[in-house]
Order: sequence, then structure tokens, then C-alpha cells
Amino acid sequence: QVQLVESGGGLVQAGGSLRLSCAASGRTFSNYAMGWFRQAPGKEREFVAAITQSGGTTYYADSVKGRFTISRVNAKNTVYLQMSTLKPEDTAVYYCAAERSYLYSSRSSDYDYWGQGTQVTVSS
Repeated sequence: QVQLVESGGGLVQAGGSLRLSCAASGRTFSNYAMGWFRQAPGKEREFVAAITQSGGTTYYADSVKGRFTISRVNAKNTVYLQMSTLKPEDTAVYYCAAERSYLYSSRSSDYDYWGQGTQVTVSS
């Protein structure tokens, strides 16, 4: 079982940068692929980025490709989301998630564990 805690959210101006962190519990962190999702008011949860167990391969939604970078340091049980060139439409609650059934997944229903989320607000 994995427990996830996000941090690093906050208020940032458009064009700025922010780095989110997700700290995981347990000794089995490296067995899980990790993902970031986000949800804005009135919208469904959407996929942002994912990374395989070893960190060798990453995947991104088209809307963030080239601006966001997902990474992980298994020795620290931590996954990161570096966000740059932020836009107001990036405003959402960002969630960290873990799954062990696939190399990676962009479907929220495939993930086994979720953090409580961290708010990111991008102002113009």
C-alpha cells in the first residue's frame, strides 16, 4: 500500500514556474508507475503526465507537452512535476497517483492510490 502527499502548489502569475512534489510512503514505491492528474471546477479529472517504474519513460498530455516535466527519485520515494510557462488554463487541483498494473496509464480509473491534491492557481 502506498500513501501519497502532494506539496508545492500555490499562486503564480502567467508565464511563471512551479514545482510540485509527491512524497510516497512504503518500501514498494519503485513497483508503481506514477501519474499526475488535474481537475478544474466543473471539469472532469484529466491526465497530465506519467512516468514508468524506473523513470525511463515519460508521457504527457498534449496540452502540457513541452512545458511540464515529470521525474522521480526512487531513493527518495518522490515524484515531481516541474511546470513552466504556466497559463491561466492550468489552474486546477493537481493530484498525484500510483498504479502497479501497467507500464503507465493515462486513465484515472487505472490508478490504485491517490493523494489529496494541491491547488495551483495561475493569474493573468
